[in-house]
Amino acid sequence: MRTLGHDGPRVSDLGLGCMGMSQFYGAWDDDESVRTIHHALDLGVNLLDTADMYGPYTNEELIGRAVRSRRDEVLIATKFGNVKGPDGRVIGVNGRPEYVRASCEGSLRRLGVDVIDLYCQHRVDPSVPIEDTWGALADLVRQGKVRHLAISEASPETVRRAHAVHPVAAVQSEYSLVSRDPEQGLLATLRSLGIGFIAYAPLGRGLLTGRITMTDDLSTEDFRRTLPRFQPGNLAHNARLVERITRQARERGVTVAQLALAWVLAQGDDIVPIPGAKSRARLVENIGATNLRLTAAELALLDEAAPFGCAAGDRYPDMSGVNR
Repeated sequence: MRTLGHDGPRVSDLGLGCMGMSQFYGAWDDDESVRTIHHALDLGVNLLDTADMYGPYTNEELIGRAVRSRRDEVLIATKFGNVKGPDGRVIGVNGRPEYVRASCEGSLRRLGVDVIDLYCQHRVDPSVPIEDTWGALADLVRQGKVRHLAISEASPETVRRAHAVHPVAAVQSEYSLVSRDPEQGLLATLRSLGIGFIAYAPLGRGLLTGRITMTDDLSTEDFRRTLPRFQPGNLAHNARLVERITRQARERGVTVAQLALAWVLAQGDDIVPIPGAKSRARLVENIGATNLRLTAAELALLDEAAPFGCAAGDRYPDMSGVNR
């Protein structure tokens, strides 16, 4: 177990990202997703991560159904702020106070809960002062509708401003061996303020499983086909990078995914990775990383194999919406 921030919730050292159970990464099976969530709870995972935009909306409903009889075993983290149009495409970001309140009510209803354990601003709205957005979030805490607050893909300055309005329990950003941007000031800021860190995409959106070596490995509806790192030229470079890490995993007798997750866990007890899994088999493989302790020599070799900036291509086609 790890604590998110000085006064945040106690969570399992590995959470479960549920996004792919409803969208983005090709086909899914709701029944297997529910079984996967139940198995995660059986194995001690208590942090489930979702957002209103996943589906949209259907991922929250899926989690609500899955945990209805096991509510006291789970910490539900959901997000608001990314607005989708009728066709499911993100059309903008909204941090206005009235939108915060309406989004919370919608998430409570879809999840079928009385309170959201961790409510996260999915993206920063540059048109709304962060103090206004967080003032509305603080009201939700006072009203008992939310227990703890978080923010995703925010800059150190924005985190400080939000934290001055109401304590930030955690910041969520992409972090893995191939995405080490948080090391450039964000993690230090969080530690100085006593804020936890949730690492999403800790397996590089599947790159660090070793199963994706060419674009055709992805289904036609997989959104990773739109990401720069999965374009043919970049993907060839990134696959060679992963092969170097894979060789170290073989020497240790673990999978490359387990080695990559163990590296994230080793970066600090205040970091909680939330790898996604759509099946019980992938879940069990990921959880195996929690029993893997890396030596200083092994960590040094991984740093050498995957230094800052090693991946080819940006994380998103448009990076203007992150680190605001």
